[in-house]
Amino acid sequence: MLTVEMLSTGDEVLHGQIVDTNAAWLADYLFTQGLPFTRRNTVGDDLDSLIAILQERSTEADVVIVNGGLGPTSDDLSALAAARAAGVELELQASWLEHMTRFFESRGRVMAPSNRKQAMIPAGSEMLDNPVGTACGFALTLNRCTFFFTPGVPSEFKVMVEKEILPRIQQRFELPAPPVCLRLTTFGRSESDLAQSLSHLNLPDGVVMGYRSSMPIIELKLTGPASQRAQMEALWPEVRQVAGESLIFEGTVGLPGLLAESLRARDLRLCVSEQFTAGLLSLELNQAGAPLADGEVLAPRAESLAEIAARARALSQAADGALALVTGAHQDDSLLFALHSDAGSRAIRVQLSLANHRLPVRQAVASMIAQNMLRRLLNGDDVSQGHGWVRVTERLTL
Repeated sequence: MLTVEMLSTGDEVLHGQIVDTNAAWLADYLFTQGLPFTRRNTVGDDLDSLIAILQERSTEADVVIVNGGLGPTSDDLSALAAARAAGVELELQASWLEHMTRFFESRGRVMAPSNRKQAMIPAGSEMLDNPVGTACGFALTLNRCTFFFTPGVPSEFKVMVEKEILPRIQQRFELPAPPVCLRLTTFGRSESDLAQSLSHLNLPDGVVMGYRSSMPIIELKLTGPASQRAQMEALWPEVRQVAGESLIFEGTVGLPGLLAESLRARDLRLCVSEQFTAGLLSLELNQAGAPLADGEVLAPRAESLAEIAARARALSQAADGALALVTGAHQDDSLLFALHSDAGSRAIRVQLSLANHRLPVRQAVASMIAQNMLRRLLNGDDVSQGHGWVRVTERLTL
C-alpha cells in the first residue's frame, strides 16, 4: 500500500496561531483520489528539527508533501533543510528568477533582493511550477521517499497539488481505485441518536459508517472500497430513511449551495434582514451564489412575532415580491424568525439558550434554522416544523 504523508511547517502552525486549512483540504482531496493519509506531522521553524524529520520520514514513507517555508524571509527554511538532509547544495534556478522578475514588473514593483532566495532549490531536485505566486516548488527523492515541497499560501498550494503533484504521483505509482464515500448532512438530531438508529446495519467488508459532528450539523458518511459500491448504494436508502426529516442535503454542496440552486431554478430572488446572525446568513448565501435582491443588518431590538412577520412582508414588498427571510434578536433565551413568500408570512419563536457555546456557534445555529426554514418552504413543507432539537415555542401565520 502506498504510504502518503504531509509535513506542515511553521511556528504559527505548530503553536496554533493559524488554522492549518491546507492539511484539512489536502487530506480530503487526496482521499477522494484513492490516496488516504497514513500520517501527518507538524514542525516549527527550526532547521535541525526540519532536517531530522525529513531524514526520518525518508525511510518510512513513499510520498511526503511538505507545506510551507518557501518564502523570502529568514524563517523560511524548507529548501535549505531539504538540501542539508540530502547532502547537496542549493542551486539558483535562473529561469525562475527571470519569472519572478517579470512577476513583479507586471505589477509595477521592483523585486526585493530577498526574493532571490525563492529561486534556490536543492541540486538534483525537480522544479515544480507555481502559476499563482513567486515561490517555486520542487520534488526531491531521498532514500525511498519522494518529497514534494510547496508554499504555504492556500491559493498557491492547491493549484500546485492539482496541477503539479498529483499528476506526478499518478505517473510514478500504481494507485488504487478511489474509495466510495456516500454523504448526507442532518440538522436537529444528535450524533448518539443517529448512531443508535443505524447500529443494526449489516455493513459489507471494508465499509465503515462514520459520523462527523460540527455544531450545528451531523454528517453521516458511508465509506468503503470501490468494489463495494453496489452494496453500499443498496444500503444508502436505509441511511436516508433513518435521517428522515432531519436530512438537509446530500453530498458536499452544502445547504447554502442547495438553496442557491433551488432559488435559481425557480427564478426567485431573496431578501435577508438580520439581527442576531449579524450578516452571517447573507455571507453564507452570497458565497454560494444565491440570487440576493436586498439585505440589511440591524441593531438588536425586541419584537413580537407579528412585528417580525410584518418586517418580512415589508422587505418583500420593497423588493418587488422577492422572498424575505428575517432573523430577529436574541431575547429571553429565544430567537424569532420570519419568512415571507407569495403564500403569506410565517414566523416562529424558538428556544435557544446554548449558554455553553461561544457566540459564533450560536449564530451558526441561528443561520441554519433560517436556512432550514427556507429549504422547507422551497420543498413545500411546513416551515415551523422539522427543526429537531430546536424547540419551536410559538408560531404565527399571516
